[in-house]
Amino acid sequence: MFNKILIANRGEIACRVIKTAKKMGIKTVAVYSDADADALHVEMADEAVHIGPPAAAESYLVAEKILKAAKDTGAEAIHPGYGFLSERASFVEAVEAAGITFIGPGAKAINAMGDKITSKKLAAEAGVSTVPGHMGIIEDADEAVKISGEIGYPVMLKASAGGGGKGMRIAFNDEEAREGYISAQNEARTSFGDDRVFIEKFVEEPRHIEIQVLGDKHGNVIYLGERECSIQRRHQKVVEEAPSPFLDEETRKAMGEQSVALSQAVDYASAGTVEFIVDKNRNFYFLEMNTRLQVEHPVTEHVTGVDLVEQMLRVAYGEKLSMTQGDVTLTGWSMETRVYAEDPIRGFLPSIGRLTRYLPPEEDDHVRVDTGVYEGAEISMFYDPMIAKLVTTSATRDEAIAHQRRALDEYYIRGIAHNIPFLSALMAHPRFQSGNMTTNFIAEEYPDGFEGGALSNAVKEAMIATVTFLNAVDKSRETQIDGQIRDLPGPQLKPWAISIAGDDVETTIAPLEDHVEILLDDKKLELASDWRPGEPVIHVEVNGAEFAMEIDRLPIGYRLTCDGVSEDILIQSPEAAALYKLMPEKVAPDTSKLLLCPMPGLVVSVAVSEGDEVKAGQTLAVVEAMKMENILRAERDGIVSGVKAEAGDSLAVDAIIMEFE
Repeated sequence: MFNKILIANRGEIACRVIKTAKKMGIKTVAVYSDADADALHVEMADEAVHIGPPAAAESYLVAEKILKAAKDTGAEAIHPGYGFLSERASFVEAVEAAGITFIGPGAKAINAMGDKITSKKLAAEAGVSTVPGHMGIIEDADEAVKISGEIGYPVMLKASAGGGGKGMRIAFNDEEAREGYISAQNEARTSFGDDRVFIEKFVEEPRHIEIQVLGDKHGNVIYLGERECSIQRRHQKVVEEAPSPFLDEETRKAMGEQSVALSQAVDYASAGTVEFIVDKNRNFYFLEMNTRLQVEHPVTEHVTGVDLVEQMLRVAYGEKLSMTQGDVTLTGWSMETRVYAEDPIRGFLPSIGRLTRYLPPEEDDHVRVDTGVYEGAEISMFYDPMIAKLVTTSATRDEAIAHQRRALDEYYIRGIAHNIPFLSALMAHPRFQSGNMTTNFIAEEYPDGFEGGALSNAVKEAMIATVTFLNAVDKSRETQIDGQIRDLPGPQLKPWAISIAGDDVETTIAPLEDHVEILLDDKKLELASDWRPGEPVIHVEVNGAEFAMEIDRLPIGYRLTCDGVSEDILIQSPEAAALYKLMPEKVAPDTSKLLLCPMPGLVVSVAVSEGDEVKAGQTLAVVEAMKMENILRAERDGIVSGVKAEAGDSLAVDAIIMEFE
């Protein structure tokens, strides 16, 4: 086996590869840009090599720097992770020419399958069902509109070298086709250095289901079941699970065998994924093949018991697969959510900054956290906004969801915005829990965007009981600290006024032998907890139901977060509460006549000038952040009175881009 390998990547996937390499006794070399000098993958590796400035185009995408790092450190092989150089055939050829082993498929497979246009042609020639579309290169926006009309709307415009949701747009009319072509081309050029775009029919009510394949250099290829990846936003996967709640054994076998046949046609030797779109009748159509390790690979690992990174290393070293198709079984259920640095309340805008607090849930047999960050780490504008992948596993789908919900409640992140409230809302959604999903799920269930989770009566009562308990502990500490924290003093019969979600209630609390009793109006709530002051997450049992809640202190109360819902809860004496209601409310400043930059980013273009008359919905500017273009549109009709930014400017959040009369 290899003695030393280099990981040509960063973040959680670099950390993931390092973990398996260490388990196998293989030394590791990390590479890092200026922005990643203090990154977790650098700390975890045995050695680390600096490769350039923060921009990926000047560091992680420069093959010569990666190869030099490998040669200088004596690395025998290079694992590319995903993204960056992982699906670039020229990089594979350069690695092999340097006498170094590439931990992944050969250049032939990457050339054939990594390019979506070529792969679709090969799939069609092999008799694989493919989605109708135009496989040729689109020359300009006018041709994109013409071809889209010939195929019939809706259509999907996709970057040929794309992946991870980058360079993809859906168009329902000529205007959207024109605009989508330009945006897809720009994103493709920025992310992959390849601006080719093709168009295919968009299958409505589709499911996105993919097959994991594994091949060796001796002609053996097997499939390791499927992953359901239908919960997506902007074509970026948000939730993945294995197996799919939709497939039957017959369809699974047909998709798997077709994936194997396609892999064998290109001499595939490594871990790879064949992606399909599946309609409501379980008809499936080939989309593309990803010739690399997928972000969502952990769910397959948990239901099959196969370490995919280990298999990639063994295959690259020349070993035969140690298993046959008959050895593959799917046991239990695994669920993965992607925790991103983005604000779901503000349209999922990227969030950058320092992780002032970072406490992931404790890992055990049911919970796994793959991450590349730590408390105090910086989330940079230069790379993908992923913080971690939260994976839960259990015997059934319902149990895997339950573990996921609990783990999300325990995930404590401060300093930046994150999407955990949205993930919690998805896990709690009845339609998701039923398994009735398509790739349109988020658009259909949240047509106006995500405005926060719904506060259930059970969680509301639990929050009221918890705030009463926290307040009693704090008051006890204030009055009885003598060097040690004591239990609650005698009966707390004094009433407390609580304001939560627009409602005002009164509670009292009394300690019993192993729990406290809280009276909420005429209802009795029994609360038990082993929480201690200073812990940011409290685990409570209220009338037999268990809850995990994040705690943030307020001047006269607490902010509790549970089940994706954050509530600012005030608790005061009844007299203080009555006076508080007389306080004037602070009025937010009027920004209706300003276009503010919604996130830190780079201005790609400004579409209007001073004096222009604009209409609601019209494009005003395009801002790029974390490798994604964001189109800023006019919210209402108006006249531009001033433009304060231009293409190429780097702006902070809420920086003024333009003003209106």
